[in-house]
Amino acid sequence: MDHMASAREVADRAAHRLHDWDAPTPCSDWDARELLNHLTAEQLWVPHLLAGETVEQVGDRYDDDVLGDDPVATWERANAAAAEAWAGVPDDRVVHLSFGDTPAAEYRWQMTMDLAVHGWDMATAAGADAGIPDELATAVLDHIADDVENWRGTIFADAVDVPSGASPQDRLVALTGRDPGWKPPTRA
Repeated sequence: MDHMASAREVADRAAHRLHDWDAPTPCSDWDARELLNHLTAEQLWVPHLLAGETVEQVGDRYDDDVLGDDPVATWERANAAAAEAWAGVPDDRVVHLSFGDTPAAEYRWQMTMDLAVHGWDMATAAGADAGIPDELATAVLDHIADDVENWRGTIFADAVDVPSGASPQDRLVALTGRDPGWKPPTRA
């Protein structure tokens, strides 16, 4: 399984389900538009970083709203450009991230996790099941298990308890601080 391609599909399906751009999401810091903007901006960074640019060279060009008048079309273009940039990138290529130089293989896992989890956030905000494949959720869980506690309070909230027989998708989102049972609030 190409885990990144699978995660990209989860996020893409979710982006197409969003219609209420002000809708709250399980990622409490962002509404639906802000969340898609975050995910799109991250994809816009990918070609630059994989080409060897530093965070300083990319600068602040993606700090504001990157979605414009057609959020889904902008997402599609950014998603496609990132996928193209990843083609043929060796695992040992050095990528200059904000916290230091990192092998491309690790950056790929970070982006895979982000696409899968934020895809879940967006699908859930739209009232749909994200459908993170079990194999993808399990692979991401296995990859982040040793590091996730280091990210608490910065990129993840506290883990949410789930039953021992919870699905891999539910375990993944719970580990990243999301309630797998979250439902969009009823809005008048």
